Amino acid sequence: GLSPPGNTLGEPGAAAGASPGCLFLPWCHLQGAYRWHWDLGEKKIGKGHQEMAKLLRTIFIGSLEDYYHFHHSKTFKRSTLSSRGPHNFLRMDPKVEWLQQQEVKRRVKRQVRGEPHALPFNDPVWPNMWYLHCGDKSSRCRSEMNILAAWQRGYTGKNVVVTILDDGIERNHPDLLQNYDPLASYDVNGNDHDPTPRYDASNENKHGTRCAGEVAAAANNSYCIVGIAYNARIGGIRMLDGDVTDVVEAKSLGIRPDYIDIYSASWGPDDDGKTVDGPGLLAKQAFEHGIKKGRRGLGSIFVWASGNGGREGDYCSCDGYTNSIYTISISSTTENGYKPWYLEECASTLATTYSSGAFYERKIVTTDLRHRCTDGHTGTSVSAPMVAGIIALALEANPLLTWRDVQHLLVKTSRPVHLRAPDWKTNGAGHKVSHLYGFGLVDADAIVVEAKKWKAVPPQHVCVGSLDRVPKYIRADHVLRASTLSSACADHRDQHVLYLEHVVVRLSISHPRRGDLQISLVSPAGTRSQLLARRVFDHSNEGFKGWEFMTVHCWGERAAGEWTLEIHDTPSQVRNPGVLRASWQWGLGGCSASPLAELVSPSPGPCHPECGDQGCDGPNADQCLNCIHYSLGSVKTGRMCVSSCPAGFFGDKGARRCRRCYKGCERCVGRGANQCTACKRSLYHHQEMNTCVVLCPPGFYAEERKDVLPLGGCSVRIRGACEGSSGNCLKCKEGFSLLGGSCVTNETCTNGR
Repeated sequence: GLSPPGNTLGEPGAAAGASPGCLFLPWCHLQGAYRWHWDLGEKKIGKGHQEMAKLLRTIFIGSLEDYYHFHHSKTFKRSTLSSRGPHNFLRMDPKVEWLQQQEVKRRVKRQVRGEPHALPFNDPVWPNMWYLHCGDKSSRCRSEMNILAAWQRGYTGKNVVVTILDDGIERNHPDLLQNYDPLASYDVNGNDHDPTPRYDASNENKHGTRCAGEVAAAANNSYCIVGIAYNARIGGIRMLDGDVTDVVEAKSLGIRPDYIDIYSASWGPDDDGKTVDGPGLLAKQAFEHGIKKGRRGLGSIFVWASGNGGREGDYCSCDGYTNSIYTISISSTTENGYKPWYLEECASTLATTYSSGAFYERKIVTTDLRHRCTDGHTGTSVSAPMVAGIIALALEANPLLTWRDVQHLLVKTSRPVHLRAPDWKTNGAGHKVSHLYGFGLVDADAIVVEAKKWKAVPPQHVCVGSLDRVPKYIRADHVLRASTLSSACADHRDQHVLYLEHVVVRLSISHPRRGDLQISLVSPAGTRSQLLARRVFDHSNEGFKGWEFMTVHCWGERAAGEWTLEIHDTPSQVRNPGVLRASWQWGLGGCSASPLAELVSPSPGPCHPECGDQGCDGPNADQCLNCIHYSLGSVKTGRMCVSSCPAGFFGDKGARRCRRCYKGCERCVGRGANQCTACKRSLYHHQEMNTCVVLCPPGFYAEERKDVLPLGGCSVRIRGACEGSSGNCLKCKEGFSLLGGSCVTNETCTNGR
């Protein structure tokens, strides 16, 4: 559960409304408990506007207009029952449009419990960051996220601001201090500007600090790790270390939307396989406000962890945060590309990063509480801040990207690579997509390259279908199929959706056991999205009441045509079969014109033999989307795939790139001056130092014989004997004699010589 704020032994007045079983405990966290906090929405009625708000001494809720927060003195500070009396006069006031008593929500951190140059980082844990680079040269090493390649283009997150919505961040941690931004930070739990976590013996509040390190830990400070956006600004919103209510979430989501670019959240409702929960009215308003007004109209970017309820058979479409069109929902894969035991499947997942797997597989290294580092960061909690860091690189490449541009870029550049899933399919727009991994593993290099040349997508259009109010009946162990022919609002210019982005289905279903339902949506192109799978632990008889299911699997497809909704009731032995009923409404979101209209379509025919598994745009080696062996060249000069690197270059197997040798080197094993194996003409190869020199140093002579060394080498016949600086020996050290231009030991002289 959630941890209490501070080290308090109680809260004044809390016992008055608490349940009797909690009277003798230091602190009781009651899921569903009601607080004396109230929120009010006021009508705009001319000069009288805000009079009620002023009378009640309210405070604003983040950046939301016309919504106010206040304490009601005649309401218990904490109670298991909602208030039913003292507030009625407010509800009847003509100036009040909406009134809500704040209810404590359960929110859990999504960590798994129990189970153009070289980059010479001096951070001691850098060699262990296997998910960023292949320093160990092992076959287990993966680098398909291409972080190094993005850095080598010069993108490190400069001038981008990221904040972590969590239990706070340790702002004075040596790896965070350099990039810490107080303007991107706030303590919602304590109502002050210091997001430092509350310390206890178990280090319960370590989660936010770990996520922050992934994003923006400083590089080359000889302390711990390197953040993905190691020059970005990092802040923290402390909001999980206390009662989490709708107003707490709304305030957290709405802090400085004009200053903060990216909000990263690795938490949500319980991943227990039976909860259906999401943002309340105020939090939804905060999301919409951020999308419309954040980043000066470009839209705040919200990145969310998809959930850790895999072992409980949870499905992330029952989480209203990851299921929102406004969030970027991120999944995880193991270092070997397998499904982690905690992964939740659903159709709203957009992309994937590496994270932890089984106990014998490597985890993620990052910053930890008390100025420490850890190699035990786990779960989808890892993946959301990873993508937040990668998006920061993209925003540095193109600060004018909108919130929808970022989603389009992730769809376009994420790749299936070696991710193993039984349900990979190609949708009607040619995108490979999976319920486990979305559109695949994120590719930092690809996203910054695309971001640099990206043109903003056309305005978003939303086409909402009419509500089907006639209830449809579902018989036990049967499938209800309902089809509708949609024109995608072709008759309404400002609503017409030609190419799809998000598809939302709002469902109301009466059902005695919600976990028995399976729901799918089939697009006009034939793409099947599973909106809900069976959840064996979900015994609720509440069904769904206007719940919105969202899919991204139809991204880029044509919207018009026949849509089919399928609801399968699979009755379990724990309930009696019966007749159930359902009603629904659908919404299509997308563009009125193709966002990729100016891009050239791939050419038909076979790719060049050096092209990798991502295909090509034509038959030549410079038209490959990725390479089997090495990529040679740059974006400016043009790139091509080669089987081996030419003279003056060496092969970087981790990045699959040909890197240029140090000046003067003909062949080399790295970019350093002391990594040459052969030299260009007029230079000599110093075999002892592996460098290229104009003249051989004292104690060496220039050897021109090809059968002794490569042409142009500095050598000695007997180490340390020759004092000549070039050519053959002119003088020998003590204990040696000059013989035919060479220095030999006195014992080797014969016949009196």
